[in-house]
Amino acid sequence: MHGPNLAFRCCDANGCSAEGIHRAPKSRDRLNEHYWFCLDHVRLYNRSWDYCAGLSEAEIEAMIRRDTIWQRPTWPLGAWQQRERDLRARVRRDYFEEEPASRSGAGTRRDAGQEHPAASTPMDEALRALDLEPPVSFTQVKARYRALVKIHHPDANGGDKASEERLKAINHAYNTLKGSFGLS
Repeated sequence: MHGPNLAFRCCDANGCSAEGIHRAPKSRDRLNEHYWFCLDHVRLYNRSWDYCAGLSEAEIEAMIRRDTIWQRPTWPLGAWQQRERDLRARVRRDYFEEEPASRSGAGTRRDAGQEHPAASTPMDEALRALDLEPPVSFTQVKARYRALVKIHHPDANGGDKASEERLKAINHAYNTLKGSFGLS
């Protein structure tokens, strides 16, 4: 079966002269070192092989847990959801009034006469594009959006490009604010 240049490897089992073509690890600590067995002896070796021999139950459980995550570090997946909820709540508190019908409490309202910093966040820009001042509810945002769409729609302005560009800015602002209310 073998050509004249191929070496014949004997089975590593004592007293066996068959060809050793099946490899088996020498131990759990030396998985890259192998015995070479014939088919009958590799079957015998595999029946008696116990990877976890000598390990306690706690060590086996820890090994199983590491293997379920491919032995890579992990972190809790739910933490980002809480951070996002906290961020959205802070944005609503700082920029918008709470809508009593859709929220648990009456909400907080910032002083209407308070000075607001120059627009620096996407929400500030969106409020400015819709000609709104915080605090606002989503109902107010939606009403203002509808009114501006009617005014700036290109069909209402004979296909005017400036109106079309203004409508694009209004749509972008509305989608930004909609997302900040968690309605994307």
